[in-house]
Amino acid sequence: MKRFVNDPREFVAEILTGIARANPDTLRYEPKYNLIVRSDAPVDGKVAIVQGSGSGHEPAHVMNVGPGMLDVACPGDVFAAPPMDYILAAIREVVSDAGVLLLVNNYTGDRMAFEMAQEMITAEGVDAQLLFIDDDVAVQDSTYTIGRRGVAGNFFVIKAVGAAAEKGYTLDDVRIVGERVNANTRSIGVALTACSPPAKAAPLFDLADDEIEFGVGIHGEPGRRREKIRPANEIVDDMLDMVVTDKPFQPGSRVALMINGLGSTPISELYLLYGRAHDQLAARGITVERSYVGNYCTALDMAGASVTLVELDDEIASLLEAPASAAVRIF
Repeated sequence: MKRFVNDPREFVAEILTGIARANPDTLRYEPKYNLIVRSDAPVDGKVAIVQGSGSGHEPAHVMNVGPGMLDVACPGDVFAAPPMDYILAAIREVVSDAGVLLLVNNYTGDRMAFEMAQEMITAEGVDAQLLFIDDDVAVQDSTYTIGRRGVAGNFFVIKAVGAAAEKGYTLDDVRIVGERVNANTRSIGVALTACSPPAKAAPLFDLADDEIEFGVGIHGEPGRRREKIRPANEIVDDMLDMVVTDKPFQPGSRVALMINGLGSTPISELYLLYGRAHDQLAARGITVERSYVGNYCTALDMAGASVTLVELDDEIASLLEAPASAAVRIF
Protein backbone atom coordinates (compact mmCIF):
# COMPACT_ATOMS: atom_id res chain seq x y z
CA MET A 1 0.00 0.00 0.00
CA LYS A 2 1.31 3.46 -0.89
CA ARG A 3 1.19 6.03 1.89
CA PHE A 4 3.11 8.91 3.43
CA VAL A 5 4.89 7.20 6.32
CA ASN A 6 8.36 7.03 7.80
CA ASP A 7 8.92 4.51 10.59
CA PRO A 8 5.47 3.04 11.40
CA ARG A 9 6.48 2.96 15.07
CA GLU A 10 6.73 6.78 15.01
CA PHE A 11 3.51 7.33 13.04
CA VAL A 12 1.35 8.51 15.97
CA ALA A 13 4.08 10.71 17.48
CA GLU A 14 4.63 12.41 14.12
CA ILE A 15 0.89 13.06 13.73
CA LEU A 16 0.72 14.66 17.17
CA THR A 17 3.83 16.74 16.52
CA GLY A 18 2.25 18.09 13.34
CA ILE A 19 -0.99 18.99 15.12
CA ALA A 20 0.92 20.89 17.80
CA ARG A 21 3.14 22.67 15.27
CA ALA A 22 0.05 23.81 13.33
CA ASN A 23 -1.67 25.16 16.46
CA PRO A 24 1.14 26.63 18.62
CA ASP A 25 -1.04 29.20 20.38
CA THR A 26 -3.83 26.85 21.42
CA LEU A 27 -2.41 23.34 21.83
CA ARG A 28 0.62 21.68 23.34
CA TYR A 29 2.04 18.20 22.87
CA GLU A 30 3.31 16.04 25.73
CA PRO A 31 5.31 13.32 23.92
CA LYS A 32 5.98 11.10 26.95
CA TYR A 33 2.29 10.18 27.17
CA ASN A 34 1.00 10.98 23.65
CA LEU A 35 -1.08 13.92 24.88
CA ILE A 36 -2.58 16.83 22.98
CA VAL A 37 -3.60 19.41 25.63
CA ARG A 38 -5.37 22.76 25.32
CA SER A 39 -2.75 25.34 26.14
CA ASP A 40 -4.72 27.09 28.90
CA ALA A 41 -5.48 23.92 30.86
CA PRO A 42 -6.28 23.44 33.65
CA VAL A 43 -9.13 25.95 33.74
CA ASP A 44 -10.15 26.78 37.31
CA GLY A 45 -13.77 26.00 38.16
CA LYS A 46 -14.45 24.17 34.89
CA VAL A 47 -15.14 20.45 34.55
CA ALA A 48 -12.28 18.93 32.54
CA ILE A 49 -13.22 16.73 29.58
CA VAL A 50 -10.84 13.86 28.77
CA GLN A 51 -10.93 11.32 25.99
CA GLY A 52 -8.52 8.83 24.54
CA SER A 53 -8.87 5.97 22.09
CA GLY A 54 -6.89 4.33 19.35
CA SER A 55 -5.25 6.47 16.70
CA GLY A 56 -6.27 6.14 13.07
CA HIS A 57 -9.67 7.84 13.48
CA GLU A 58 -8.53 11.42 12.94
CA PRO A 59 -9.82 14.08 13.30
CA ALA A 60 -11.21 12.15 16.29
CA HIS A 61 -10.05 12.68 19.00
CA VAL A 62 -6.78 14.54 18.93
CA MET A 63 -8.12 17.25 16.62
CA ASN A 64 -11.13 17.87 18.87
CA VAL A 65 -9.14 19.57 21.67
CA GLY A 66 -9.85 23.18 22.55
CA PRO A 67 -12.33 25.52 24.26
CA GLY A 68 -15.82 24.10 24.10
CA MET A 69 -14.46 20.64 23.21
CA LEU A 70 -11.94 18.32 24.88
CA ASP A 71 -9.37 19.59 27.36
CA VAL A 72 -6.99 16.77 26.47
CA ALA A 73 -6.83 13.77 24.16
CA CYS A 74 -4.61 10.77 24.96
CA PRO A 75 -4.47 8.46 21.94
CA GLY A 76 -3.03 5.00 21.91
CA ASP A 77 -1.29 3.39 18.96
CA VAL A 78 -3.23 2.80 15.76
CA PHE A 79 -6.49 1.01 16.66
CA ALA A 80 -5.23 0.38 20.21
CA ALA A 81 -6.54 1.78 23.49
CA PRO A 82 -4.24 4.16 25.38
CA PRO A 83 -2.40 2.67 28.36
CA MET A 84 -3.81 3.42 31.79
CA ASP A 85 -0.80 5.54 32.78
CA TYR A 86 -1.34 7.76 29.73
CA ILE A 87 -4.91 8.39 30.84
CA LEU A 88 -3.75 9.19 34.37
CA ALA A 89 -1.23 11.66 33.00
CA ALA A 90 -3.93 13.24 30.84
CA ILE A 91 -6.22 13.74 33.82
CA ARG A 92 -3.46 15.29 35.91
CA GLU A 93 -2.68 17.78 33.12
CA VAL A 94 -6.19 19.26 33.03
CA VAL A 95 -8.15 18.51 36.20
CA SER A 96 -9.45 21.39 38.31
CA ASP A 97 -11.45 21.59 41.51
CA ALA A 98 -14.61 21.03 39.42
CA GLY A 99 -13.66 17.43 38.62
CA VAL A 100 -13.19 15.51 35.38
CA LEU A 101 -15.46 13.66 32.96
CA LEU A 102 -13.87 10.70 31.16
CA LEU A 103 -15.43 9.94 27.76
CA VAL A 104 -14.99 6.31 26.77
CA ASN A 105 -15.85 4.71 23.45
CA ASN A 106 -17.38 1.34 24.19
CA TYR A 107 -14.58 -1.10 23.39
CA THR A 108 -13.08 -3.64 25.76
CA GLY A 109 -9.56 -2.16 25.89
CA ASP A 110 -10.80 1.41 26.30
CA ARG A 111 -13.18 0.48 29.09
CA MET A 112 -10.56 -1.45 31.03
CA ALA A 113 -7.95 1.31 30.78
CA PHE A 114 -10.34 4.12 31.72
CA GLU A 115 -11.96 2.21 34.57
CA MET A 116 -8.53 1.52 36.09
CA ALA A 117 -7.53 5.16 35.61
CA GLN A 118 -10.71 6.36 37.29
CA GLU A 119 -10.05 4.10 40.27
CA MET A 120 -6.48 5.35 40.58
CA ILE A 121 -7.29 9.06 40.24
CA THR A 122 -10.23 8.77 42.64
CA ALA A 123 -7.82 7.39 45.23
CA GLU A 124 -5.89 10.66 44.83
CA GLY A 125 -9.00 12.62 45.81
CA VAL A 126 -10.11 13.66 42.31
CA ASP A 127 -13.82 13.56 41.45
CA ALA A 128 -13.79 11.60 38.18
CA GLN A 129 -16.84 10.18 36.40
CA LEU A 130 -17.15 7.90 33.37
CA LEU A 131 -19.43 8.26 30.36
CA PHE A 132 -19.61 5.40 27.86
CA ILE A 133 -20.47 6.13 24.22
CA ASP A 134 -22.23 3.41 22.20
CA ASP A 135 -24.09 4.86 19.21
CA ASP A 136 -23.43 2.09 16.63
CA VAL A 137 -26.68 0.27 15.76
CA ALA A 138 -24.81 -2.29 13.64
CA VAL A 139 -24.00 -4.37 16.72
CA GLN A 140 -26.88 -6.63 17.71
CA ASP A 141 -25.99 -9.94 19.37
CA SER A 142 -22.24 -9.64 19.03
CA THR A 143 -19.77 -12.27 20.21
CA TYR A 144 -16.72 -10.08 19.54
CA THR A 145 -17.57 -6.85 21.40
CA ILE A 146 -18.90 -5.85 24.81
CA GLY A 147 -21.94 -4.26 23.20
CA ARG A 148 -22.58 -1.39 20.86
CA ARG A 149 -19.51 0.48 19.70
CA GLY A 150 -18.75 4.17 20.00
CA VAL A 151 -18.35 5.61 16.50
CA ALA A 152 -19.02 8.97 14.79
CA GLY A 153 -21.76 9.94 17.28
CA ASN A 154 -18.91 10.46 19.72
CA PHE A 155 -18.45 13.91 18.16
CA PHE A 156 -21.84 15.10 19.40
CA VAL A 157 -21.14 13.94 22.94
CA ILE A 158 -17.80 15.81 22.93
CA LYS A 159 -19.43 18.97 21.59
CA ALA A 160 -22.32 18.94 24.08
CA VAL A 161 -20.33 18.15 27.22
CA GLY A 162 -17.58 20.56 26.16
CA ALA A 163 -20.11 23.36 25.82
CA ALA A 164 -21.79 22.45 29.10
CA ALA A 165 -18.44 22.51 30.90
CA GLU A 166 -17.61 25.93 29.44
CA LYS A 167 -20.98 27.22 30.67
CA GLY A 168 -20.11 26.20 34.23
CA TYR A 169 -22.28 23.10 34.63
CA THR A 170 -21.37 20.87 37.57
CA LEU A 171 -19.72 17.51 36.94
CA ASP A 172 -22.97 15.66 37.60
CA ASP A 173 -24.85 17.90 35.20
CA VAL A 174 -22.21 17.65 32.48
CA ARG A 175 -22.34 13.84 32.71
CA ILE A 176 -26.15 13.85 32.57
CA VAL A 177 -26.07 15.99 29.41
CA GLY A 178 -23.60 13.60 27.81
CA GLU A 179 -25.67 10.58 28.72
CA ARG A 180 -28.75 12.18 27.18
CA VAL A 181 -26.92 13.00 23.95
CA ASN A 182 -25.58 9.46 23.75
CA ALA A 183 -29.05 8.02 24.38
CA ASN A 184 -30.42 10.20 21.56
CA THR A 185 -27.73 9.28 19.01
CA ARG A 186 -27.63 6.43 16.49
CA SER A 187 -25.05 5.60 13.79
CA ILE A 188 -24.26 2.99 11.18
CA GLY A 189 -21.41 2.69 8.66
CA VAL A 190 -20.81 1.03 5.30
CA ALA A 191 -17.37 0.19 3.90
CA LEU A 192 -16.54 0.16 0.18
CA THR A 193 -12.94 -0.92 0.84
CA ALA A 194 -10.92 -2.19 3.78
CA CYS A 195 -8.34 -0.11 5.68
CA SER A 196 -4.61 -0.71 5.96
CA PRO A 197 -2.66 0.24 9.13
CA PRO A 198 0.79 1.81 8.54
CA ALA A 199 2.63 -1.19 9.96
CA LYS A 200 0.72 -3.70 7.82
CA ALA A 201 1.38 -4.31 4.15
CA ALA A 202 -2.13 -5.49 3.35
CA PRO A 203 -5.75 -4.52 4.11
CA LEU A 204 -7.23 -5.75 7.39
CA PHE A 205 -9.93 -7.74 5.60
CA ASP A 206 -10.81 -8.88 2.11
CA LEU A 207 -13.62 -7.15 0.24
CA ALA A 208 -14.21 -7.90 -3.42
CA ASP A 209 -14.45 -5.06 -5.91
CA ASP A 210 -18.21 -5.53 -6.20
CA GLU A 211 -18.89 -5.96 -2.45
CA ILE A 212 -19.65 -3.68 0.50
CA GLU A 213 -19.59 -4.34 4.25
CA PHE A 214 -22.87 -3.11 5.77
CA GLY A 215 -22.51 -2.09 9.41
CA VAL A 216 -18.70 -2.16 9.41
CA GLY A 217 -16.82 -1.11 12.54
CA ILE A 218 -14.26 1.69 12.47
CA HIS A 219 -11.44 -0.82 13.05
CA GLY A 220 -12.66 -3.07 10.26
CA GLU A 221 -14.87 -5.23 12.50
CA PRO A 222 -17.42 -7.32 10.59
CA GLY A 223 -20.76 -5.64 9.95
CA ARG A 224 -24.30 -6.97 9.82
CA ARG A 225 -23.85 -8.37 6.35
CA ARG A 226 -21.69 -8.40 3.24
CA GLU A 227 -23.51 -7.75 -0.01
CA LYS A 228 -23.09 -6.64 -3.62
CA ILE A 229 -22.72 -2.91 -4.18
CA ARG A 230 -25.92 -1.10 -5.16
CA PRO A 231 -26.87 2.43 -6.21
CA ALA A 232 -26.05 5.04 -3.56
CA ASN A 233 -29.70 5.91 -2.91
CA GLU A 234 -30.51 2.29 -2.04
CA ILE A 235 -27.54 2.07 0.33
CA VAL A 236 -28.33 5.30 2.21
CA ASP A 237 -32.04 4.37 2.39
CA ASP A 238 -31.15 1.11 4.14
CA MET A 239 -28.70 2.89 6.48
CA LEU A 240 -31.34 5.46 7.41
CA ASP A 241 -33.96 2.81 8.00
CA MET A 242 -31.71 0.99 10.49
CA VAL A 243 -30.90 4.22 12.32
CA VAL A 244 -34.41 5.70 12.36
CA THR A 245 -36.17 2.54 13.49
CA ASP A 246 -33.64 1.69 16.20
CA LYS A 247 -34.40 4.57 18.58
CA PRO A 248 -36.99 5.03 17.02
CA PHE A 249 -37.11 8.56 15.62
CA GLN A 250 -40.72 9.65 15.19
CA PRO A 251 -42.51 12.07 12.84
CA GLY A 252 -42.05 15.51 14.34
CA SER A 253 -38.53 14.74 15.63
CA ARG A 254 -35.89 17.47 15.33
CA VAL A 255 -32.49 16.05 14.45
CA ALA A 256 -28.87 16.72 13.62
CA LEU A 257 -27.82 14.71 10.57
CA MET A 258 -24.19 13.72 9.99
CA ILE A 259 -22.75 12.05 6.92
CA ASN A 260 -19.25 11.04 8.01
CA GLY A 261 -16.47 9.91 5.69
CA LEU A 262 -14.45 6.90 6.77
CA GLY A 263 -11.19 8.19 5.32
CA SER A 264 -11.01 7.90 1.53
CA THR A 265 -14.45 8.90 0.29
CA PRO A 266 -14.58 12.15 -1.72
CA ILE A 267 -16.55 14.98 -0.14
CA SER A 268 -18.68 15.13 -3.29
CA GLU A 269 -19.96 11.60 -2.60
CA LEU A 270 -20.69 12.48 1.02
CA TYR A 271 -22.88 15.39 -0.11
CA LEU A 272 -24.64 13.06 -2.56
CA LEU A 273 -25.50 10.81 0.37
CA TYR A 274 -26.52 13.79 2.50
CA GLY A 275 -29.00 15.06 -0.08
CA ARG A 276 -30.76 11.72 -0.27
CA ALA A 277 -30.76 11.24 3.51
CA HIS A 278 -32.19 14.75 4.08
CA ASP A 279 -35.02 14.14 1.61
CA GLN A 280 -35.84 10.72 3.06
CA LEU A 281 -36.02 12.14 6.58
CA ALA A 282 -38.33 14.90 5.38
CA ALA A 283 -40.58 12.24 3.82
CA ARG A 284 -40.78 10.61 7.27
CA GLY A 285 -41.76 13.92 8.89
CA ILE A 286 -38.36 14.34 10.58
CA THR A 287 -36.85 17.84 10.51
CA VAL A 288 -33.10 18.28 10.01
CA GLU A 289 -32.07 21.33 12.06
CA ARG A 290 -28.28 20.89 11.99
CA SER A 291 -26.14 19.41 9.22
CA TYR A 292 -22.66 17.87 9.37
CA VAL A 293 -20.85 16.56 6.27
CA GLY A 294 -17.19 15.56 6.24
CA ASN A 295 -14.62 13.44 8.04
CA TYR A 296 -15.37 13.32 11.78
CA CYS A 297 -14.39 9.76 12.75
CA THR A 298 -12.40 7.84 10.15
CA ALA A 299 -10.82 4.41 9.78
CA LEU A 300 -7.47 5.36 8.23
CA ASP A 301 -7.83 4.94 4.45
CA MET A 302 -11.14 3.06 4.41
CA ALA A 303 -13.52 4.14 1.67
CA GLY A 304 -17.06 4.36 2.98
CA ALA A 305 -19.39 6.48 5.05
CA SER A 306 -21.55 6.46 8.13
CA VAL A 307 -24.88 8.06 8.95
CA THR A 308 -25.54 9.54 12.39
CA LEU A 309 -28.78 11.01 13.71
CA VAL A 310 -29.11 12.91 16.98
CA GLU A 311 -32.56 13.75 18.32
CA LEU A 312 -32.52 17.35 19.50
CA ASP A 313 -34.21 19.14 22.34
CA ASP A 314 -33.74 22.81 23.12
CA GLU A 315 -30.79 22.23 25.47
CA ILE A 316 -28.91 19.83 23.18
CA ALA A 317 -29.46 22.14 20.20
CA SER A 318 -28.13 25.09 22.21
CA LEU A 319 -25.03 23.17 23.28
CA LEU A 320 -24.29 22.07 19.71
CA GLU A 321 -24.57 25.70 18.59
CA ALA A 322 -22.29 27.04 21.35
CA PRO A 323 -18.88 28.51 20.37
CA ALA A 324 -15.97 26.10 20.21
CA SER A 325 -12.45 25.93 18.86
CA ALA A 326 -10.24 23.02 17.87
CA ALA A 327 -7.54 22.01 15.40
CA VAL A 328 -10.18 21.05 12.84
CA ARG A 329 -13.09 23.48 12.70
CA ILE A 330 -15.99 21.16 11.96
CA PHE A 331 -18.75 22.46 14.21
